[in-house]
Amino acid sequence: MNDSTIIDVARRAKVSVATVSRVLNSSSAVSPKTKTRVLKAIKEMNYTPNAMAKNLRSSKTMTLGVVVSDILVSYYAEIIKGIENTAIPFHYNILICDAQNRKEKELEYMSLVKNRTVDGMILVAPLLTNQELIHLAEEGYPIGIVGRFIDHPNIPCIYTDNVKASHEVVNHLIEEGHEKIAFLSGYADAVDSYERLEGYMKSLRDAGRPFIPELIENGNFNETGGYDAFRRLLAKNIGFTAVFAANDEMALGVYKACEELSIEIPSQMAVVGVDNNRISKYISPKLSTVDQPKFTMGALLAEKLIDQLNDNVYTDKMRFKVDSTLLIRGSSHRKK
Repeated sequence: MNDSTIIDVARRAKVSVATVSRVLNSSSAVSPKTKTRVLKAIKEMNYTPNAMAKNLRSSKTMTLGVVVSDILVSYYAEIIKGIENTAIPFHYNILICDAQNRKEKELEYMSLVKNRTVDGMILVAPLLTNQELIHLAEEGYPIGIVGRFIDHPNIPCIYTDNVKASHEVVNHLIEEGHEKIAFLSGYADAVDSYERLEGYMKSLRDAGRPFIPELIENGNFNETGGYDAFRRLLAKNIGFTAVFAANDEMALGVYKACEELSIEIPSQMAVVGVDNNRISKYISPKLSTVDQPKFTMGALLAEKLIDQLNDNVYTDKMRFKVDSTLLIRGSSHRKK
């Protein structure tokens, strides 16, 4: 069985993947000298192009699929808006797919790009592993990733440094005088949840604070999960005074529980989230959170995937890390 990919051929011939694609599709836009070099590499590597993937280039639907983990989580709205605002001027439509926090649903939706219902697929904070995503790309299916770094030349991706952001959050809470800080994680397979937990633990180590596993609860990245997780933490009677929720939706669940139990924020319980969702500055007290440039992330990723679909990618940068910012508001800052 031959495991060579179009990327391997491009590397052997020292050309772009787009150039190999043009040669395979008998395009006249390749010089005879370059075409000879590519054909030689194809022969040496015994490369056979995937027929379905090849068809993706020749029969366009002018539609991009966008897979999100949970359509009810407001984090995705601005990303989708950024994707759509970029896609429309290029005459691409958007098909939104809700994976319902299920990895198998993400895999099902990938059939849309495999059977040419869509030209390319954008996955936002996917549950699929890097290996699974790389396998899809090397089969020739155009995909892009928002919210995770993947070191692969054929997968455009845009992401933030979750470890650094979490480190800043916990440092802020420590500076505010909190000895025990709880962490609400997202669903089990979420890479960004792991990275935020890693930053939480790193900050504790750097400050010489003990890591207490009992202070970690899973809130599944939604308001109800955050509410339930916070109630479970309280039932342990550990005596924590601050909560770092891995997204704003779970932080809202903490707010609800605190209101029911007459726990004052921030004097009795500090709360910090991630994402800077619109509602975070309208609740009382305003929620401290990590701001991510969500619209920009969606827009830039869409631009790069559309470039790839139209063979406009040569040595252009395909992987982008964007800065996030800790916004300190009333939910975590104790007035001295």
